[in-house]
Amino acid sequence: MDSRQLRYFAAIYDRRSLTGAAESERVAVSALSYHLANLEAELGSALFERKPRGLHPTAAGERLNTHARAILRAMDAAARDLSSIRDTVSGEVTVGLAYSAVKAIGVDLARRVLAEYPDLTLILSESLSGTTLLHLKSADVDLALVYNPPPTATLRATPLLEETMVLVGRRDMIGDTDAPITVDELLTLPIILLRQGVSARALLEDVQLLRKLEARARLQMNSVQAIAGSLVAGLGCAIGTKLFMREQIESGALHWRPIIDPVLTRTLFLCEIADRPPTIALETTRALILGLIAQAVASGDWEARLL
Repeated sequence: MDSRQLRYFAAIYDRRSLTGAAESERVAVSALSYHLANLEAELGSALFERKPRGLHPTAAGERLNTHARAILRAMDAAARDLSSIRDTVSGEVTVGLAYSAVKAIGVDLARRVLAEYPDLTLILSESLSGTTLLHLKSADVDLALVYNPPPTATLRATPLLEETMVLVGRRDMIGDTDAPITVDELLTLPIILLRQGVSARALLEDVQLLRKLEARARLQMNSVQAIAGSLVAGLGCAIGTKLFMREQIESGALHWRPIIDPVLTRTLFLCEIADRPPTIALETTRALILGLIAQAVASGDWEARLL
């Protein structure tokens, strides 16, 4: 027995005919007949007597009507109650965002919250993935978008998308060509690494390759702006995404080349503390984030593959 069967039963009870009930529910008569037969079979009782002038409820039908009305009223009340809660979402939610996530959805997330949830206070915290995880574990943020978080029982991590890494730098540094560059060739270049706090895996999951990059790195920085300035100044090149240095690439100040042998990827996760109880404000913010990420990928603003 489910809510649809009860709703169809109530319509038949009110109209005393399958045709009238079908019109009010906007379904085919055959569909109503099918659901009524299944309901009667499940309950083991006939619910209506078929008479020339229509359907008349049996004693079992009258009893079921009493229960069905109460159940349907309770379901409607629950729906109204939850709708009222959604319409008055309030509270405070802090979201920790990786740099790429800020660029892709940060402004849109703030705009949606202001327009649709005026009683919700949104706090956006931009930081490197490793630092964001520390903030999440210390309860300084409620939700975190981070790359390649280490597996741990205290975190609930949901993979959202996968990005392909590229080499970014000036043309005179990485070559005036769109041809792919191998990892072995890349390791001969002066690399600038974005330090990720406690989580170097935020750049790559390949630990051995990370160690090689760290050993060859000319500079290591924990500032995206410092890396951008250093790349434009020709101090080195960096592994990142096209979104990472989008403005500089579009202006022509920097160039990018695909990386092969192997292709390098990273995965963005939505992380939460596993045992933290959910709130309406948190669930609302999470849904907004997931929707905006899907839109950004679908529109091409975020070059990635949804997972």
